Parts: sequence; C-alpha cells; structure tokens
Amino acid sequence: MTLLWFFTGASLIAALVAWLHARRTARRLEQLSQMYWELKYQHGELRVQVQRLMGEPTIVPPSAPPRERPTEQFVPLSSLRGNRV
Repeated sequence: MTLLWFFTGASLIAALVAWLHARRTARRLEQLSQMYWELKYQHGELRVQVQRLMGEPTIVPPSAPPRERPTEQFVPLSSLRGNRV
C-alpha cells in the first residue's frame, strides 16, 4: 500500500513539473511570436524608408479583383412545400 502512495505522489510531482514546464514554454512561445511580428513590421518600415532614401518607387501590391456575385440564390423551403405531390 505504501508503494502505491509513493507512485501516486511521484506521478503528481511529475505532472506538476510537466505543467509548469508547459506554461513556461507557452509563455516563451507567445513572446517569440510577438517579437517576430514586431520585427517583421519594423523590417517593412525600414525597407520603405530605404526605398525613399534611394529614390526608388515604392511597390504597391495590386488590389484584389472584385468578387463575382454568386449565381445561386436563397429559396425558402416554404415555397417548395406547395409544389410537392
């Protein structure tokens, strides 16, 4: 019986250590993700500044073509009920 309590306590301690490690890793991942997006934004800003200083025209991405309207339309089921045989 004592051996079972020992394993239970050891497994609880291992679970607590794993949970703390997972929390720390998730927090670090969030920091790295935020740093990545900040760096990407700063890179874009600096690239535009360098292009302005060099006198190069800034490249504007083409806008997306307008979407076509769908050919299907909503048909209420109540209008189909009267046509049933």
